[in-house]
Amino acid sequence: MQTNTTHPPRLLRLPDVQHQCGIGRSAIYARIKAGTFPAPVKLGARVAAWPASVIDAWIAQQIAASKASA
Repeated sequence: MQTNTTHPPRLLRLPDVQHQCGIGRSAIYARIKAGTFPAPVKLGARVAAWPASVIDAWIAQQIAASKASA
C-alpha cells in the first residue's frame, strides 16, 4: 500500500511573506500593482494569503534573474 507523502498547500500571511522575501508591506503591494509580484488569494472579506509555492517560485525567479544579469 502506498502512503501519501505530499504535504497540503501552505498559505502564507503578509508577515510571513515579508520575512521570506525580505521586502516590506508597501513594496509588496507596489510590486503587485506593477505586476512584478504575485497577488494574494482572497480568503475572506479582509483576509488574504499567498500560496507558499508561488512565493518560493518568485524567490527562485529573482535569484535566477540576478545570476543572469551578473
